[in-house]
Amino acid sequence: MDASQLQQEFLQMIKSGMPPGSSAIDEIARVLDVSVDSVYRRMRGEKTISLEELYKLSSHYKISLDQLMGLQTGTFQFRGNFLNNKTFRYDNYLNGMIRDLSYMSNFKNKEIYQLCKDIPFFDHFYFREIAAFKYFFWMKTLFNFPEFEDRRFSFDAYPDELNVLGEKILTLYSQLPTTELWNVENINIAIRQIEFYRESQMFESDNDALRLYESWEKVIDHVERQAERGYKFAYGDPDMKPLSSYRVYFNEVILGDNSFIALLDDSKICFTIHTVINYMSTRDVVFCENMYDYIQSLMKRSTLISKVSEKERSKFFHILRERIKRRKETLKV
Repeated sequence: MDASQLQQEFLQMIKSGMPPGSSAIDEIARVLDVSVDSVYRRMRGEKTISLEELYKLSSHYKISLDQLMGLQTGTFQFRGNFLNNKTFRYDNYLNGMIRDLSYMSNFKNKEIYQLCKDIPFFDHFYFREIAAFKYFFWMKTLFNFPEFEDRRFSFDAYPDELNVLGEKILTLYSQLPTTELWNVENINIAIRQIEFYRESQMFESDNDALRLYESWEKVIDHVERQAERGYKFAYGDPDMKPLSSYRVYFNEVILGDNSFIALLDDSKICFTIHTVINYMSTRDVVFCENMYDYIQSLMKRSTLISKVSEKERSKFFHILRERIKRRKETLKV
């Protein structure tokens, strides 16, 4: 492939990664600070992209030049931010997720596949109690934010603005067709975190733990109802109006890592979870295809429990409820 073909393929990669209806030409012109006509000339191969322009575009759109030129270097390019107590706050983290989900929503054909290690992050926002606890746990216990150092947990301390962002995330997620691979261990992390705070006397009383367990029971009930119907619907909607398709697989052996892949028209993008809740994404074709093939293989060795397999579905969700029930029985309320 000659330089002109590489240049046109590079610009086409940028264009294909944009949501339908957006103007790739205008966007590239803005990034390079050139005219629209100048971009068209580059698209047609009439003008060569300089090394400086190549650097700007590949950095802005997170495109691996190794991938473009077919170089097998064994490396993959990811993008992302770190939630930490110095440079990146939780509201920024939530807004970043909103941007990613909004981006996915713009495609005509889209679907998410998620490998669940615990209850999916998006499900935390069904109930303010769970969202408040997860926020506090992460800020105090995981990332050691100094303003949380001497505080005990309180449902009332959860900021309204964060709750609004969480509700927006849930709304966007509910509109994206999703396939999730679950394991009976998925509820254990939520239980361990609640019990850790009980033992550490971080709750005002066991009533706090009870509120959390009851909220998790409601989440499990809602997920089961969605799985039964094969589509997502808003919690509390009496008409259960379909929002998007929903498939749940049960795997007895493999516990996922909460990573997920989004299929967007003819492209794929992978989101890999690290340090509990931080995530990074990549469009690397080799990486994405490998992850997609792995998920497809795993699905073949799992049991579909949405819309079909009523007995298996009932058994699966009963196990999750029983684990919560046993913990509730130890509470002194």
